[in-house]
Amino acid sequence: MYLVYADEKGNVYEHPELFAVARNGDILTEILEEELIPLPEGATLVSLPDTLPIGMDPESGEMVKLDGYTAVGALVPQGITRLLLPGYVKSNKESKLPLFGYSAVVWKDDGFWVAGRASDDIYKWDPLNFPMDELKKRVENTLELFPQNRILQHLSHCALEYECLTASNNFFHRWEGSLPVSYTCNAGCYGCISEQPEDSGFPSPQTRMNFKPTEDELVEVMLHHLQTPDSIISFGQGCEGEPSTMASIIVPAMRRVREQSDMGFININTNAGLTDHIKGIVDAGLDLMRVSIISAIDEHYNAYYRPRNYTLENVARSAEYASSKGVYTSINYLCFPGVFDREEEMEAMIDFIRRTGIKLIQLRNLNIDPESYLSMIPKAQGEVFGMKQAIEIYQEELPDVVIGSFTHIPPEELRRRKNMA
Repeated sequence: MYLVYADEKGNVYEHPELFAVARNGDILTEILEEELIPLPEGATLVSLPDTLPIGMDPESGEMVKLDGYTAVGALVPQGITRLLLPGYVKSNKESKLPLFGYSAVVWKDDGFWVAGRASDDIYKWDPLNFPMDELKKRVENTLELFPQNRILQHLSHCALEYECLTASNNFFHRWEGSLPVSYTCNAGCYGCISEQPEDSGFPSPQTRMNFKPTEDELVEVMLHHLQTPDSIISFGQGCEGEPSTMASIIVPAMRRVREQSDMGFININTNAGLTDHIKGIVDAGLDLMRVSIISAIDEHYNAYYRPRNYTLENVARSAEYASSKGVYTSINYLCFPGVFDREEEMEAMIDFIRRTGIKLIQLRNLNIDPESYLSMIPKAQGEVFGMKQAIEIYQEELPDVVIGSFTHIPPEELRRRKNMA
């Protein structure tokens, strides 16, 4: 397994002698064969600005920096969980990497391999299933059908400019579609992809919606999309704030939709901090709920989410209530090698999942500058297992909990709705 690196023009090379190393958190480590998979289709190799690549001399075992070159990482598609970070040091300590999830990449057997794990079936999220020519025609047709709907106009930008697959599904009229509703948020997430303070040093990769939709607009989008048994419409997208802040229009819109149709599933992606709002949304007929979380330890959770007028305990109560009412609950677990796999993190999260009745863990790679993240959260207190072993421990400790990457539909409920259709 040889070191992969890039020159200043972005040309990528494999080193003829130096072995590749990776990082688990801030610790340099060797890469095991069992941690590697061939570079997946849809993955992208990127150079990491203001970094120096690090390799290992196979004879001496010493770590070697390559001056004048740049470290390389892989951006893997959704459904692939990264197991290690690229091996590098920063040449400029003040520089911050763009908000992406960088995975370690090596050269092996005449090809590129990444430290990763296939956590879910990526078919529905394969960019090849979203041909741009067809998407443009479908966007045009949908906007002609609903010329006054600002949500669909907003989603057309997300689909065509950001190539957001969830937004694209609204126009392909299938699978999980987006329904952004909120321009405000009750958290100030350090790694928010749609809104950053001017002095954060992180450029936001996309812009947040800037209007408050009407109840009629929500109903129109929901009824347009929920026309097959396996369709999903989801509040809570990367282009918006916290959807439950708009419970005052979500609740009546959901009730109107369910008065007209039982087709498909209504989902919310939420931080679940506004427990009373979540209860109202659940009682209006919610089917699925995905709670965004990075840790079940207060100090760590608060450092990242920077919650406004809510606590991790509110999050737990919201999830408990939803589960008790038959909502299929999951967590959107933001994973970072060297943190996700800490002993104390795992113990706290396993207790959280058992308490709240979570049915599904959606593993999602945390998009962030590693040094910035590690500097703001508590230091490791116990053993660090490695991502692969940590996931295996979750499987052993929570045998009835599904571990994947995407929103899942309860099979028995899907069968029931298909029989109704």
